[in-house]
Amino acid sequence: MEQLGRALRDLKLSARGNGFELRGRRVLELQPEATQITVRVARRLALTPEWDTLTLKSTPDQRKLIDDIKKRLDRWDREE
Repeated sequence: MEQLGRALRDLKLSARGNGFELRGRRVLELQPEATQITVRVARRLALTPEWDTLTLKSTPDQRKLIDDIKKRLDRWDREE
């Protein structure tokens, strides 16, 4: 969980409670559980976004999430 948070902050996301924001807009929420982490990721950068829900059970799942977040950040930059 700490590595995931560090990687997300390295992507210039700001930690706020159980989630992360980009330019004041919530883009990611983490819900840690006993054996997994449930993640909600915004489809688009918006004040009230639609969410995709993912479940992370292992380190490779976390790496896939980071790669997906990088792609979404790039797409959001191009859209604005």
